Amino acid sequence: MDIDTAELLAGQIESREMNLKTLFAEDPARAEKMTVSAAGWTLDYSKNLVDEPTMKLLVRLAEKANLKQEIEAMFNGVHINKTEDRAVLHTALRSSKTSGLVVDGQDVYGDVQAVLKQMGEFANLIRTGKWLGATGKRIKYIVNIGIGGSDLGPAMAYQALAPFTKRSLKCFFVSNVDATHMAETLLQIKADQTLFIVASKTFTTQETMTNAHTARAWLVEKLGDAAVAKHFVAVSTNAAKVAEFGIDTANMFGFWDWVGGRYSMPSAIGLSLMIAIGPTQYKRLLSGYEAMDRHFRTAPFKRNLPVLLALLGILYSNGYGADSYAVLPYDQYLARFPAYLQQLDMESNGKSVDREGNPVDYMTGPIVWGEPGTNGQHAFYQLIHQGTRLIPADFIGFCKSHNPLSDHHDKLMANFFAQTEALAFGKTAEQCRAEGVPENLVPFKTFEGNHPTNTLIAPELTPKTLGALIALYEHKVFTQGIIWNIYSFDQWGVELGKVLAGKILKELSDTTLPLAHDASTNALIAYYRANKRTK
Repeated sequence: MDIDTAELLAGQIESREMNLKTLFAEDPARAEKMTVSAAGWTLDYSKNLVDEPTMKLLVRLAEKANLKQEIEAMFNGVHINKTEDRAVLHTALRSSKTSGLVVDGQDVYGDVQAVLKQMGEFANLIRTGKWLGATGKRIKYIVNIGIGGSDLGPAMAYQALAPFTKRSLKCFFVSNVDATHMAETLLQIKADQTLFIVASKTFTTQETMTNAHTARAWLVEKLGDAAVAKHFVAVSTNAAKVAEFGIDTANMFGFWDWVGGRYSMPSAIGLSLMIAIGPTQYKRLLSGYEAMDRHFRTAPFKRNLPVLLALLGILYSNGYGADSYAVLPYDQYLARFPAYLQQLDMESNGKSVDREGNPVDYMTGPIVWGEPGTNGQHAFYQLIHQGTRLIPADFIGFCKSHNPLSDHHDKLMANFFAQTEALAFGKTAEQCRAEGVPENLVPFKTFEGNHPTNTLIAPELTPKTLGALIALYEHKVFTQGIIWNIYSFDQWGVELGKVLAGKILKELSDTTLPLAHDASTNALIAYYRANKRTK
């Protein structure tokens, strides 16, 4: 980040203590000025601790970081993932273009469209009952076996788009190497009606392949080895390993090294989702992504939804020292969306060195957390309202419900609007006294307010609005990475634990091996060895 601008930003914050009551009183048109719409979404950011000079200063951060040029570099396939020497082209996965982008000698759009066509044809075979299991029965259960980006995206979207799914098909998502995850799933399905989708680019990911081999053994025990080819398909690039597993490579769906796991849902990783909602709705999902991509690429920064969210996040992280932000969807279908954003944001920008390899002296990736409203109101909102921490929050809501039961949705949305109002404007001691609150209770019933929120609202949760919402946060994270001068598309931080786990795994199974870790780890391994279940 440009240090001069960062210092200027801090000075701007110190020079004027922002008060939302005052800001709204001074400018009756504030809400209108600070509301922007794009790709089916409307963002009201007026309940933030900013005025027009502060916003101009924030936009200067983006301009000084050459954000426009960086955006074009990403869309055009420049190797912006420097530490892995790769392009970053998840935006190509949802482009409606069929040609015109060649990267490293590869016809990117053509390859993407070919895989989408293969996915659509296969999805239709499953949905129409033309693909039959080994005993001649239709597929009823889909089990996606993956982890990280190969799980969080499709699992989140399957729940989010439940109203658009084929209800006679049931999808399950197994990711945890904890045997419980697979065991509990197997209890709910029938071998002769199940399709397993093994999602692993290399077909060597430890957790995914452990679960895949357990599923294979379960199926073979019930239906025999020959059944594997009818009940397993792969999302991978390792044809040799896929064939060795027993999967017909004609049923292998490929993707590319320029697709990061946390950005991969629009690729073949989304096969389970396409089967569930069908190719037509899947294309609408992609069109939502593309609409937000187009907005991000072309809109001026001061009216650009991803850029505005990114700049406001930087204001609170680097200007006010906020450690986290809350994502609060007021829609039960989006219950897994905060977890999805945790990987997107924290794996991308959880970095402590800049692009030159030097340690940073400012805060980068924030902690992301949240739960659906109104449940969160009865759990952690107390801390946001009256605690000592500054916790910016994104509220996400919809005008229409897919389940218009009685007045449920009006009550849900009444809370949605009320919470941002309460967080912004609070309740003074004078208001408490006017209501007759006893003097000894006034301090406890006073709300300071001045807590910043963004409000994101759309007419309805659909495949298109979901795609646009995901792309909005993807580009927010990208923008922050550029301004922080860090690489957002590698994740070396996950490697060390994997390497150590491989060594420890041998020590857990062979108790004759000496332990050469620190005293704590040695003692814990010894305790486990002494108390583990043995056959």
